[in-house]
Amino acid sequence: MKIPRDVSGLHLADVLCRRWRYTKVHQAGSHMILETSDPARQRISIPDHHPLRIGTLGSMLRKVAQHKGVPRDAIIASL
Repeated sequence: MKIPRDVSGLHLADVLCRRWRYTKVHQAGSHMILETSDPARQRISIPDHHPLRIGTLGSMLRKVAQHKGVPRDAIIASL
């Protein structure tokens, strides 16, 4: 599945919080810090840009998919 090119950082953070059990810990400048403890503790930083660069988005999707043990396409489908 192709990575969408029009995803904002705010939309990605919203999807990760609603569907993938992340919580917004705080915001430092233009970066939102999300954290999860399911299945283990992980923190990720998401820039509040619109749209996110394709490489940045791909990297974040890969990290979340690897941590949650799901294919990257499952996360893309939830966007």
